[in-house]
Amino acid sequence: MPPAIPLATYRLQLTADFDFDKAAAVVPYLKALGITHLYASPVMKARKGSTHGYDTVDHSQFNPELGGEAGFARLSEALIKHDLGLIIDFVPNHVGVHFADNPWWLDVLEWGPTSPHAVAFDIDWDLLPHRARGGVLLPILGTFYGEALERGDIELRYDAGEGSFSAWYFEHRLPIAPERYGEMLRMVVKEADAAETEAGKHMVALAARYTGLRRPNRKEAPGFKAELKDIAGAADIIARGLAAYRPAEDRPAPTLALHHLLERQNYKLGHWRLASSDINYRRFFDVNGLAGLRVEDPSTFAATHRLVKQLIADGKLQGIRLDHIDGLRDPAQYCQRLRRLVRDAQGNTKPFYTVIEKILCEHEQLPHFAGVQGTTGYEWMNVITQVLVDAKGLEPLDETWRQISNRPPRLVPYVKDAKRRVLETLLTSEFTVLTRLLARIANGHYSTRDFSADSLRQALELYVLHFPVYRTYLTHSGPTALDRKLIDDTIAHARGEWFAADEGIFDFLRDALTMDLLKPGRPPHSAPRVRRFALKVQQFTGPMMAKSLEDTAFYQFHRLLALNEVGGDPASAGVTIPAFHEAMRARAREWPQGMTATATHDTKRGEDARARIAALSEIPGEWTSAVSRWKVLNAPHLALNGNLRAPSATFEYMLYQTLLGAWPLGETADAGFVERIQAYALKAAREGKEETSWLNPHEAYENGVKSFIAKILDPVLSGEFLEALQTLARRVALLGALNSLSQLTLKATLPGVPDFYQGTEFWNLSLVDPDNRCPVDFTARQAALTSLEAPDWRVLIKSWPDGQIKLAWTRHLLKLRNELADVFAQGDYQPLEVRGAHADHVIAYARRYGRAAAIVVVGRQFAAFTQAGREWPALEALDATIDITGYTAPGLAGSELPVGQAFRDFPAGVIKARAASAIRSARRRVRA
Repeated sequence: MPPAIPLATYRLQLTADFDFDKAAAVVPYLKALGITHLYASPVMKARKGSTHGYDTVDHSQFNPELGGEAGFARLSEALIKHDLGLIIDFVPNHVGVHFADNPWWLDVLEWGPTSPHAVAFDIDWDLLPHRARGGVLLPILGTFYGEALERGDIELRYDAGEGSFSAWYFEHRLPIAPERYGEMLRMVVKEADAAETEAGKHMVALAARYTGLRRPNRKEAPGFKAELKDIAGAADIIARGLAAYRPAEDRPAPTLALHHLLERQNYKLGHWRLASSDINYRRFFDVNGLAGLRVEDPSTFAATHRLVKQLIADGKLQGIRLDHIDGLRDPAQYCQRLRRLVRDAQGNTKPFYTVIEKILCEHEQLPHFAGVQGTTGYEWMNVITQVLVDAKGLEPLDETWRQISNRPPRLVPYVKDAKRRVLETLLTSEFTVLTRLLARIANGHYSTRDFSADSLRQALELYVLHFPVYRTYLTHSGPTALDRKLIDDTIAHARGEWFAADEGIFDFLRDALTMDLLKPGRPPHSAPRVRRFALKVQQFTGPMMAKSLEDTAFYQFHRLLALNEVGGDPASAGVTIPAFHEAMRARAREWPQGMTATATHDTKRGEDARARIAALSEIPGEWTSAVSRWKVLNAPHLALNGNLRAPSATFEYMLYQTLLGAWPLGETADAGFVERIQAYALKAAREGKEETSWLNPHEAYENGVKSFIAKILDPVLSGEFLEALQTLARRVALLGALNSLSQLTLKATLPGVPDFYQGTEFWNLSLVDPDNRCPVDFTARQAALTSLEAPDWRVLIKSWPDGQIKLAWTRHLLKLRNELADVFAQGDYQPLEVRGAHADHVIAYARRYGRAAAIVVVGRQFAAFTQAGREWPALEALDATIDITGYTAPGLAGSELPVGQAFRDFPAGVIKARAASAIRSARRRVRA
């Protein structure tokens, strides 16, 4: 049996091209590598053709494109045979909607609020303007509604197999409410001139049988459809009669008939651009095709987790990764329910590994949720990067960025401006829902009704602009002390920018956000509305921060791209070694079993590309000089037209960093590389929302950027630039490789569970998705691993560009983790003192459990020992000694370990050792 808490996980991205069977085929390789748990992307039925699985349309079945239930069974057998556990990525927050594949959503469209599945979706039914009846806005049209209607893009169809009617907009199915079937049948029979036929009479009689409001109702509808389906000749009459609803340029009556029919449905069709201002269902971020689920509803929770429970009960699932926990109304309640489900399924005899996708901002602490071992590890990825960068080099880079951007190197103004942009363009509708609800609360009592809707909107906007993290975690019982302080501090900052008369509006807003409005002795307000507002704000600030920080500011602030990572601080001043040690000691106490990631499917660039770019902090002067020269060389290739400059100066600076990070180790930029950079640049430019955006693409700017990239990477046009780029790229590649090996060593030996993203055993120079989700050549990796049974490190060092040194070091580290499982899974973390002139270039610590121990020594900032990246470091030249008092190991004498002895030829070392006395971990107990 695999351990309940993983020793190492390996993330696989499952797709139709890499399904359950192909995953099963690589299980032996993962076992040989030292992995204990396969960590799979979502496995439930997703939208056809999905490349990620996060658009789940049915939680109750396996994805047929991955091989369905039979394919999963084969994967499960392979895992059991090789003693590997399984962790799945699970999506509780949202499902894929629109199209024709989500049965719950289709039922809601057909029956509206009376659908038993309506409770599963977060829909504000009464918010559609200028409409007599409630409904849900469907922003699926590629043109204006009137144009789509008159052009015939919206087509009414009859399904003879179901006896049902639906409107179709290309691949989108829009069920017609059965209460309209009667009028439709009468119109269809008349249009087909079939009133005197037997089938026509039967159809009219069927329609006449169901009179009155809302008939046939849900109980009657199946019988109605079955009878209609069984009428001989009905399908032919309907096929002819639907011409009554078939628009044409010279036939206004059918256009009006279809329009009136659609206006009487439980939905309203609209142009896709309406989503930002008028949408009335909660989405995942600003993605119209992903609708939020209300898993706080017990029946929805039970239905969406039935398959998960069965897999746990059958012993086929050992862990779960919870996607987008911040989207849930009450994450604490959800985690409690999940823990109960796990205990019901497997008993309480062993832990069930549970981690959450939670983005923590700088200095933010993770709340404790029932049964959760930690996060997926973004915060630790950033701590590792920040301790490896050269803090002394960041100050010159600040000045370089200041000169290029004409702005101070501070992130906060970028985020604040981005939030304003997102509020105005992407999440306006969600914000409008909140402001209307807040206004209704204020209007509910005479003491607060004079707070105007506009003033409340402005006050709430200031609160959102100043809110510094992703969300608070209030429950129905109110805020924690930490959340209360966060709300109070944010209110204080918002109040500082309020120039109108205050007169208590911010006190009211604060009390609504904390639910203090409901305290005894206060003027009575609607408790359901206040709770809904306070909890719904939490679901809004997460997407708000994500779209503003990760998906906007990160693409505007380019001072050092290695720091622009999910959960990171692009303006960071780095992490000192003492601060790093303190963070790891705290982690060993609090979250020793959370994941440690260095790459995921969502990171902004591959782990080795990031490590390369981090090395620029070690040579800031050379880097700045190189950029200055490159800008002159490439100036003729800029697209200039009036005020247009493509790319902008800041974007050009970002491109040069990107080129160094992704430059192929073979040193030749082929057409495929050019296309990759162009694709990345297009996404980066649109995400940055400065010169162009997804909502309003600036074709001239985008073409200018594309042309610029093609020209500067053309050897004929830019030979001098490419020669200079390649010269620096070779040096940065070596410094980056050394950084990568240090990064890998830290990930594998620090407190936590190291997670390996698919394919990163070799150098990974990928960019943001979809570039980082390309197919992995596992055959090559398996062959290389087999050839490295007894690695010759000197040979591997000489051929380091081929990546085999990283693969061999990965297996070496995982072998040690398996041999010293208790040390790395449960052991304490003890910083070791380093003395000498080069002490600041060495991170040293011991992991220990009982008397078993491991001494870990990791180098950093290698430019000084490599002639700035020109040669492999002469590590014996490092003047540093580690104090290993209290530890013994074969080949070590005394209490001092020279760093050269620990490293030998390698930039890191892990030494098995024994502690002089047995010390057991004082960390918190394992969470079941």
